[in-house]
Amino acid sequence: MNLNRLSEKQNILKSFIGTYECKADAKGRLMIPAVLKKQLSAVLQDGFVLKRAVFQPCLELYPMAEWNILMAKVNKLNRFKKKNNDFIRRFTAGVKVVEVDNAGRLLIPKDLMAFSGITKGVVLASAVNIIEIWDKTKYEKAIDDAASDFADLAEEVMGQEDGDDGIS
Repeated sequence: MNLNRLSEKQNILKSFIGTYECKADAKGRLMIPAVLKKQLSAVLQDGFVLKRAVFQPCLELYPMAEWNILMAKVNKLNRFKKKNNDFIRRFTAGVKVVEVDNAGRLLIPKDLMAFSGITKGVVLASAVNIIEIWDKTKYEKAIDDAASDFADLAEEVMGQEDGDDGIS
């Protein structure tokens, strides 16, 4: 992919919107909802990277362009520092390149199904420039658990003056 095309895709894809429910079949395939598939249309042909989330028991689906931007940052880490190597190893554990097939389905590999606890009910949740893939029960619990302190979190993260945290 040339740099102009990558830059064009980055301009097209700023963020995803929405939370969608679907079902996984016995083979780990899930049908991408039409509304989300439309949002992904600009990046479908380049494929995706699917990985374990760092902080939650879910999966993260990165469009290839977003993954490449992230890997450029990771590649700048000094590999002669043990903690950097440990981070890279853990961050990339279980990473898989995946594609949405012609029928609009995404196949989740068995090891990632096991990590996330996905059985049948699935939630695809937008997380700015990536999609989180959750077991429905775990997603609902995570949302419920976070609800009580969300006001404090929102104030701490978003309530600062412009420029204090890099968000403007």
